[in-house]
Amino acid sequence: MSTVAVIVVTWNSASVLPGFLAALPEGMAGLDWRLVVADNDSADDTLEVLRTLAPDATVVQTGRNAGYAAGVNAALGAAGDHGPALICNPDIRMREGCAKRLVDSLGDGVGIAVPLLYEEGRDTPHHSLRRESSVLRALGEAVIGNTRAGRFPRLSELVTDAAVYQRPTRADWATGALMAISAECLAACGRWDESFFLYSEETEYCLRARDRGYATQLEPTAEAVHLGGDSQVSPRLWTLLTLNRVRLYRRRHGPLATAAFRTAVLLRETSRAALGRPAARAAATALAKPGALNKTPAP
Repeated sequence: MSTVAVIVVTWNSASVLPGFLAALPEGMAGLDWRLVVADNDSADDTLEVLRTLAPDATVVQTGRNAGYAAGVNAALGAAGDHGPALICNPDIRMREGCAKRLVDSLGDGVGIAVPLLYEEGRDTPHHSLRRESSVLRALGEAVIGNTRAGRFPRLSELVTDAAVYQRPTRADWATGALMAISAECLAACGRWDESFFLYSEETEYCLRARDRGYATQLEPTAEAVHLGGDSQVSPRLWTLLTLNRVRLYRRRHGPLATAAFRTAVLLRETSRAALGRPAARAAATALAKPGALNKTPAP
C-alpha cells in the first residue's frame, strides 16, 4: 500500500493543532502515512507544538503568510514519494478510520473524496456539497436564501437534501476542510491555484479535476468534526470569500455572464446588509467598487 501524504497548512494554529494531532492516529488507522505541514509564518507557538507533539513531521516554513493554496503546494512539494494526499485543515478532528474510507473510495472516476463533516456539538452533518455557480443559482440564493433554495438544484449551489448525505454522492465541488485526492488526480491537475489566497481554491481545484475527468464524491462512512472558521461573521473574511467567488466565475465564463453573476451576488449581499449584517455590508461595498475583481484580495 502506498504512503498517504497528510498535508496540513498552519497559520497561528497552536490552539487547534493538539486536537488535530491527537485524533490523527485513529483517523489514519489502517494506512501508511506521513505528516507534512506548511507553516505560513505563524507568530504563535505553532512550530513549538509541532516540535513537541509531532517530532517526526516534515515541516516547511514558507516564511510569509502565503495563503492556503501556496501552503498546500509547498507541503506537497516536500512530501516526497507518496500515493494519495489527504488535504486537512488543522481544525479537523477525524473520527476512527476516516482516512482509509476516503482513500478506499478513490478510483473508478473519483479523484477527490470528502467525508461527512459535523460541526462541533451537532449531531446532523454539515451541508458540505456544492453545485457549480450559475446566474440562476445566485439569483435564487439572493431572493429566497441558499438554505431554502437548496431544495431546488437549479436555484442554489448548496446541496441540502438529507438523503444525498446518506449515500456516496458526486458533486461539482465540496467544502475543502478535508479532502483525499488520488495520485492520478494530483498528477492530472497539478498545483493548486495560488491566485486565490483563501477561499475558492478548493472550488477551482474540484472543477479543474472534473474538467479532467475526476469527480468529487462524498463518502458518508467517513466522518470528521470541523471546528469551523469565522468567515460567516468576519466582514474581512466574508468579503474575501465573496470576491473570490465572483473572480472564479469570471475565469470560467464570458464578460456578460460574469456581469450578470456579479449583479446577482451583489443583490444577495445588499439585501442581507439591509437586515443589519456587517459582513454582508462590507462584501457589498467591496463588490460594487470598479476594478474590485482585478486585484488579488488577501486578508
